[in-house]
Amino acid sequence: MPQLVVKPNNRQLAFDEIRLSVYADRNLKGLDMLDKERLLRGVNAKLRGEQVTGEEISSAFTMSALELVTKEEPNWKFAAARSFLTSLYKKAATNRRYKAYPEEPYGAFYPLITELVQKGIYREDLLTSYTKEQIEELGECIDPSRDLLFDYIGLLTLAERYLATDFDGRVMELPQERYMVIAMFLMHNEPADKRIDLVKEAYWAMSNLYMTAATPTMSNAGKKVAGQLSSCFIDTVDDSLEGIFDSNTDIARLSKMGGGIGVYLGKVRARGSDIRGHKNTSSGVIPWIRQLNNTAVSVDQLGTRKGAIAVYLDVFHKDILSFLDLKLNNGDERMRAHDVFHGICLPDLFMEAVEAREEWSLFCPHEVKKIMGWKDENGRPLGLEDFYDQAQGDGEFRQKYAEAVANPQLPRITVQAIDIMKRVMKSQLETGTPYMFYRDTVNRANPNSAHGMIYSSNLCTEIMQNQSPTVVEQEELVTKDGQTRIVISKIPGDFVVCNLNSIHLARAVPAGVLERLVPIQVRMLDNVIDINNIEVLQAQYTNSQYRAVGLGTFGLHHLLALEGIRWESDEAVAYNDNLYEHINYLLVKSSMELAKEKGHYPKFKGSDWESGEYFTFRGYTDGEHEGKFVTTEQWRELQQEVQANGVRNAWLFAIAPNGSTSIIAGSTASIDPLYELLSYEEKTTYKVANPAPDLSEKTIWYYKTAFLIDQHWSIKMAAARQRHVDQAQSFNLYVRPDIRASEFLELHLHAWKAGIKSTYYVRSRALTIEECESCAS
Repeated sequence: MPQLVVKPNNRQLAFDEIRLSVYADRNLKGLDMLDKERLLRGVNAKLRGEQVTGEEISSAFTMSALELVTKEEPNWKFAAARSFLTSLYKKAATNRRYKAYPEEPYGAFYPLITELVQKGIYREDLLTSYTKEQIEELGECIDPSRDLLFDYIGLLTLAERYLATDFDGRVMELPQERYMVIAMFLMHNEPADKRIDLVKEAYWAMSNLYMTAATPTMSNAGKKVAGQLSSCFIDTVDDSLEGIFDSNTDIARLSKMGGGIGVYLGKVRARGSDIRGHKNTSSGVIPWIRQLNNTAVSVDQLGTRKGAIAVYLDVFHKDILSFLDLKLNNGDERMRAHDVFHGICLPDLFMEAVEAREEWSLFCPHEVKKIMGWKDENGRPLGLEDFYDQAQGDGEFRQKYAEAVANPQLPRITVQAIDIMKRVMKSQLETGTPYMFYRDTVNRANPNSAHGMIYSSNLCTEIMQNQSPTVVEQEELVTKDGQTRIVISKIPGDFVVCNLNSIHLARAVPAGVLERLVPIQVRMLDNVIDINNIEVLQAQYTNSQYRAVGLGTFGLHHLLALEGIRWESDEAVAYNDNLYEHINYLLVKSSMELAKEKGHYPKFKGSDWESGEYFTFRGYTDGEHEGKFVTTEQWRELQQEVQANGVRNAWLFAIAPNGSTSIIAGSTASIDPLYELLSYEEKTTYKVANPAPDLSEKTIWYYKTAFLIDQHWSIKMAAARQRHVDQAQSFNLYVRPDIRASEFLELHLHAWKAGIKSTYYVRSRALTIEECESCAS
């Protein structure tokens, strides 16, 4: 038994078992049925030697509580969090030179802001936009009791990845201060008369864990760092040497800033195509993908991890067969790219050919443009990738595809459609990818189709926005005032930007706060657009023109378990339909109200929002789909208000994977079923048990785990949600490694027929898949 306790200032106190018992009582307060004596036995067994430090005592409590976590006693994870909190409080107090008391563990807020601004850790905006009195008022709103909402894994994740430190890595910021600083920074450009109230509202939403901001915002908001606030980006590569290399440079710059990147390569000519009339000279898309692979590896994200890039190609592109083998571990390594992710863009016609076991033709986009002679209204050549079917079973794509197949002058490769699909499924079972992007479904539901087309998605398959390549127009020498410069002129394309945050369903829905929560979330997202400074100018321009946001959700399985609803049930499907209709109604209404205040997005004219088609297409106004929470009459009124006032944001709803931030909030990820009832977080020297959220004798019956669930029920729920989600969902399929090919194919056909816009990873127990940090909203 130790004799002395050494404090941080080297002051020594006699070791006191009574104080140890009092500390245990404080840690276990409100955590019923946890045995204090078991905890103390574990603590005493870890305290060896004549003297110990306060940090060692806190660590002993943390580790002892973690050792007691089981499915039967999950609340030990909160006891562990509380002892870890104590350590965090003491470190911050020491580093910031104040005394932390159990009743008042936080220091003064204004000195923190001034010190970290002076040190170059916080941005000056925090002092220039708020007075000393206002910052002190906001400091009074900080509620340390909300730190008790974190379990151990959540608090550890927040502390290690997001809290501000000084340049020596010492913790300076505590959890509630991180939330308040984010709120202050996101609202600092709001009008002075409402700014403080909006900061308080944003803090309320985050600190109660009713929502989470995306990782880039959580990590960077208010900090004077190189990172930016948007989650991910999508580029469309022009079929030219300048376009390809400029795109690679833009992707490197964004990757450096911490963004996840999606890249559409469907316009780049195929292998064997001609270049300036020289036959069989093009090397195709694979070498350029390998260049992107090198970029992902060599340009890491803020020194923490390699870049994250997904590449997409159409299933009718001549290079699709070699593209599907990109990540396989056998074959020609010169045709492999193991560090990028890949997705395949699928028209309805291909899926019909798969089902009917018909042939499928592959074309080079350059040859299609040159030989077929299709042009848009401005005389620009068009390829097959520029068309889609406007209705199921009918539309421009299948007409143009038939014309291409019928043209004897147009070179093609003809294969069985099912053989391509077999390659897709083989790769998915081995690597988890390619992602599936159902391009006709996506474009039919695009509320901004008057202004462009959606060719592909992002790194996590939930973002669906208009795309077009940036084109180099000219390059010239210009002499002005005796200085000669090279001036490069480009026509900016639609370079997609994703701005994300998410509702914690399992907290917000039972608390009945959606009506209050969604408007502040939309405002926070909208403000990211104006605050963020994106190095790639066409991305900055696209962001300003569409002002697109992606509000998402997580904790769906957690919520269903709390509500006593089985995943594999019609009740769950109906619940999804009604819940996501309600969220979408609040989203659209919030964006409309913001448009009344600040103006609609610049490209509103001509959109489905303006025409009202957005509402009729989704069946909101015909009276045939009356929801539980929103009436047809409410939708009709909102349709009229939107037509009159516009919406602030061109796209609104996107359900991201929410990997890291759902861990912080202590819930299930995104729309996924629970992976395991008791999972483990691997650390260097130990494993941390992490039980399902709110696991109890009641909820355990509703926590059927992912690999035991019939995936057709997951597809039915995703389809019910999709009607209300104007973008898409990071929707995973969970399969056995030995799944029969016919069963696997049936899952894909079901997802396509059900109207799901994309599928994300195919997960099997044999695979380890690295998540996208940027989209972890």
